[in-house]
Amino acid sequence: MIRIREAKLAGARMPRKKGGFARRGLLIAMGLVAAVLAAAADDGERFAAERAALVNEIEAYGRRDPSEGQDGFDDRVLRALREVERHRFVPASELPQAYANHPLPIGYGQTISQPYIVALMTDLVDPQPDDVVLEVGTGSGYQAAVLAKLVRQVYTIEIIEPLADEARGRLAALGYDNVTTRLGDGYFGWEDQAPFDAIVVTAAASHVPPPLIAQLKPGGRMVIPVGGRFAVQYLLLVEKTAAGETVTRQISAVRFVPLTGDH
Repeated sequence: MIRIREAKLAGARMPRKKGGFARRGLLIAMGLVAAVLAAAADDGERFAAERAALVNEIEAYGRRDPSEGQDGFDDRVLRALREVERHRFVPASELPQAYANHPLPIGYGQTISQPYIVALMTDLVDPQPDDVVLEVGTGSGYQAAVLAKLVRQVYTIEIIEPLADEARGRLAALGYDNVTTRLGDGYFGWEDQAPFDAIVVTAAASHVPPPLIAQLKPGGRMVIPVGGRFAVQYLLLVEKTAAGETVTRQISAVRFVPLTGDH
């Protein structure tokens, strides 16, 4: 909110015309508000242009890199990336880098994932409009927001309380009504809301957590980085067959913060 204080300078002569000062103050206030709105519009246009360029870059990477076992990202995933404003999910100090294609710090030793990796993980679980999805590691809420554009309901767990609180408030303020956030240890999943059509884990575990496999529906998919903090990590795609068996495929080398908790 902009506040304008009227100050009478020593020796200054007040306008003789009744209401002249008030009208002049009103005009100044209107000018300041117009300037702020114009600046906000400029920021919006700048961010929109940067977001479009980022998604074009991600789309190009998806088409020319066959290592992930797919010819290109689903159009629905790319559309979600175009709609979700990443600059709403980064700290103010990181705004100039909001649409750079790399991770950014969000505090508490955590990061918001590289947009390309967000696209890849989202695409790999093949989200459908009626799906219920579990995310482990809410962070700032960006991955949950992308998923929310594609599925019926997202349940997301964050173990760091300040991040969980901030993400919950941010997602609610931005209108993501189909995202439910909970504080907890994501290793154990969210049994009350299981089973899930898909599970997205955004922190590296030493192994695939058995509780998450148990909470995955037959026919469902889970994507998870696995490996030690100072060792090579790999993004794994875990698929559960109709018979309840799991098939695991190694996608690519990645680098994530570790999955923490009492496990």
